[in-house]
Amino acid sequence: MTEAEAYNKFSAQCALAEYCCSDIRKKMQRMEMGEEVTERVIRHLKKEGFIDESRYSKAFVRDKFRYNHWGRVRIEQGLRMKGISQSLIVDAMLEIDEDDARETLLHLMKKKLPSVKGRNAYEIKAKLMRFAMSRGFDIDLIRGVADEVVSDGDGIDY
Repeated sequence: MTEAEAYNKFSAQCALAEYCCSDIRKKMQRMEMGEEVTERVIRHLKKEGFIDESRYSKAFVRDKFRYNHWGRVRIEQGLRMKGISQSLIVDAMLEIDEDDARETLLHLMKKKLPSVKGRNAYEIKAKLMRFAMSRGFDIDLIRGVADEVVSDGDGIDY
């Protein structure tokens, strides 16, 4: 594939969905494109506005929060793995409203609660907290919501 063909292919892909530089770089490596060609194509895509890592990181945050129900910690980790700079990550994380994060976690924990088995409220709360941590929510938020969802005298059958 020539450089022009690669540019046309990836500009069409970037017109349909958001991509970051590392995504395009990986795709081009799988196609066994040379390092120089890859960097020129990426530079050209950025110059033409097909790749914008700020726009990508904000879309990533919104999508992972709304559709995958990921917490801040997991989203930040995902962006770091994509090679997004810390300043762009900080800016993109402003897309998540604290109240929305709390409501999302509350909904997830209430939905998970019936399937959690434990001998007492402490065990159930611990399992719910581990579940929330696996989704990448902040521990302070998790504690508050877990206390709200499971209390020692809430009538759960053990």
